[in-house]
Amino acid sequence: MTSFATTSNGTRIAYSTTGRPWRAAVILTHSLGSDRRMWQPQAAVLAETYYVISVDNIGHGESDVPAGDYSVAQMADGVLAVADSEEVEAFHFCGLSVGGLTGQWIATRHDERLLSLTLSNTGAKIGTAELWNGRIETARSVGMDGLVDAVVERWFSPDFPERDPETFAQARATLRATDPNGYAGVCAAIRDADLTGDLANITAPTLIVGGLRDQATPVEQARELHRAISASRLVELDAAHISNLDRREEFTAALERFIRETTP
Repeated sequence: MTSFATTSNGTRIAYSTTGRPWRAAVILTHSLGSDRRMWQPQAAVLAETYYVISVDNIGHGESDVPAGDYSVAQMADGVLAVADSEEVEAFHFCGLSVGGLTGQWIATRHDERLLSLTLSNTGAKIGTAELWNGRIETARSVGMDGLVDAVVERWFSPDFPERDPETFAQARATLRATDPNGYAGVCAAIRDADLTGDLANITAPTLIVGGLRDQATPVEQARELHRAISASRLVELDAAHISNLDRREEFTAALERFIRETTP
């Protein structure tokens, strides 16, 4: 069942919950061009012990699609609005790719809200302005059909479509169905975000997950995050960009262990 929270500027953010609400909360946020269903494998396992909240980022899934460019601050506002709606004061946060940018922003401005922070397949700055401006132009002029094939090729290891054809097909369909304006808005947020100077201020226990096959956020970016964040540990997986699906068992085991060790 879908629930909605409303941000300070009136944007409705969609989310779903599973598990018991009196247990420690885990908030999951997805990558660009995905939606909260990306986290189903992890949510199913974590819900046995925690209260899992999976969020649709602004412009994605069932969340509102405001006109224009977005910012990482707006994405963080969406996460905090969901936490407030669920009356969750502090939570474990896990974000992949642009979700990781959101987590870094929360960790440096609302650290009191975090029990722990997991940054997966992300960096303090992702890609170049040229890259994101090209994506924005394609999304707004041609639509998602002009992006799907090139983007999905970078999401997974070469053998993934054969290894898990159902998940691959769902991920591709989700990307294709993403609102082009929402996709472009989040591209602008990634383009404009550079949290490099904030990393030393992150004090929450932090798990960093890097993918050895990741072309979108190469594993060296994960290593840079690890070097900059003092209270961090690093896990490297034989995975491409969407590592929680590409290597779901290894990812889930690392995440579950980390959350267990950092739950008061």
